[in-house]
Amino acid sequence: MFIEILITLAITINMGFLMDFEPIVFNVISVIIVIYLAVSILYIIRLVKGPTIPDRVLALDALSYDLAVFMALLALLLRRPVIASGLIVLTLWIYAIDIYISKYIEAREMGE
Repeated sequence: MFIEILITLAITINMGFLMDFEPIVFNVISVIIVIYLAVSILYIIRLVKGPTIPDRVLALDALSYDLAVFMALLALLLRRPVIASGLIVLTLWIYAIDIYISKYIEAREMGE
């Protein structure tokens, strides 16, 4: 978020010294996106092969939150703030899934 503000300021005010950092920021974001994609593959494997339901829920949470961060980085990289608006919906969906699954696990343990 802070980097996006700096880039916006540099474009708006035409401050040359801040524009020098733009290629560095985009290269770092590109590397981080590749790392997120690699880690997402590991989460998908845990989601499919998880021995218990809590393991699968944890993998789904981690994958979903990583997807949210990936979308934020992509919005920053492409300079499209519209992409970031989907983050709110995604994080609310993650929270709702957590509540639903925790109630399911609790009811199953109580025998209901």
